[in-house]
Amino acid sequence: MSHHAHGGPYGDRDSVLADEAEGYLLAHVHHDQARREAEALCAHMPWLTAAQAEDLTRHYVHQRIGLTRRMLLDVVERAGQLRQEYEDRYAALRRDLLRRHAVCACAVLACAGGVSTLACLLARC
Repeated sequence: MSHHAHGGPYGDRDSVLADEAEGYLLAHVHHDQARREAEALCAHMPWLTAAQAEDLTRHYVHQRIGLTRRMLLDVVERAGQLRQEYEDRYAALRRDLLRRHAVCACAVLACAGGVSTLACLLARC
């Protein structure tokens, strides 16, 4: 699949068209592969008539494309879940890092204030 290096998450019109063309070509390749598998299966069954072989091929391709579609939809769904999990984790890590930096900055300021106060007190003595 192509990677979006364009302005937004959805890319521009040309990249959308390219993605659609890529999807069409991939679907066509999967369909051709399923047909070849079905024809290979039918070749191992020489007793089938031409009509039976074509019917079996049609059913096999239909089932195979349905399976591929379901698998791809499952992958897309899982990718969305993983994306959300990673975004949530990233946000939590970012908050934690910000909190730690704030604590360190406060500690440095407190130490600087303490050292300044100590220096003033020692200067008076």
